[in-house]
Amino acid sequence: MIGCALQMLILALLLPHPARMTRALDWSQSSDVLLCHADLQQCGASAAVAKNSRNILDITHTLREDLPIWLGEDGLGRITAPVLSMSRGDVANLSELKLDSVHTGTHVDAPGHFVQEFYEEGPDVARLDLNILVGPVLLVDAPRDTNLTAQALASLHIPPGVERIIFRTLNTDRRLMWKTAFDSSYVGLTTDGAEWIVTQTKIRFIGIDYLSIAAYIDLVPAHQVLLKKKLILVEGLNLDDVDMGLYIMHCLPLKLMQAEGCPIRCILTT
Repeated sequence: MIGCALQMLILALLLPHPARMTRALDWSQSSDVLLCHADLQQCGASAAVAKNSRNILDITHTLREDLPIWLGEDGLGRITAPVLSMSRGDVANLSELKLDSVHTGTHVDAPGHFVQEFYEEGPDVARLDLNILVGPVLLVDAPRDTNLTAQALASLHIPPGVERIIFRTLNTDRRLMWKTAFDSSYVGLTTDGAEWIVTQTKIRFIGIDYLSIAAYIDLVPAHQVLLKKKLILVEGLNLDDVDMGLYIMHCLPLKLMQAEGCPIRCILTT
């Protein structure tokens, strides 16, 4: 516990926050600090120190009518409608909720999304490992002139201890999640980029700032590479005005059985 708190303190000295860094990361001398999993037992000391100064950043997109949906032109549309209304004389206000799919807005992919054997086994969102969905996460600025290829990822010099990573890309600069029509030119992982992650890193969680972790041209194979290794993928994150650096992440999906994905609420704390 003390060692973990000390590691987090070292990182704070190495990486002042907030500070926007536009160059590639090179933390070869500080990668050990990222080995801490920062759950309540392992990092209770550092959590106690930060208790009174915690800053919460909500990186979830609101489910709104003009939110883009996969392959759609007109956006999400209305998702709530009144069933009961006190203004009409009912005893309470009650709304129903309808979504176009479980992969709407900021959402999580479970392994069964692209791997049939996992879907048949039932490792759905209710069974996703919360130890992966909660803990230290590294938010990095990806190169703006390319998809997330193996070469582009290698250029980031991701420290070897990183287990959770979020990529802010050209998608955020272009404000694609604020445009109603789906845009297939979004930035995502190519197949060789996905293979680089599973063979060259210890990453178990990946987040990105549009509706798919995989580039449109490599949609199926890139997903399959990652989900066959049971990486947890969160897509459609809101990374506007969030500084690059190390955070504590809390991404909690609905406890939804027999579903290969669902909307998720993600926050970062500093």
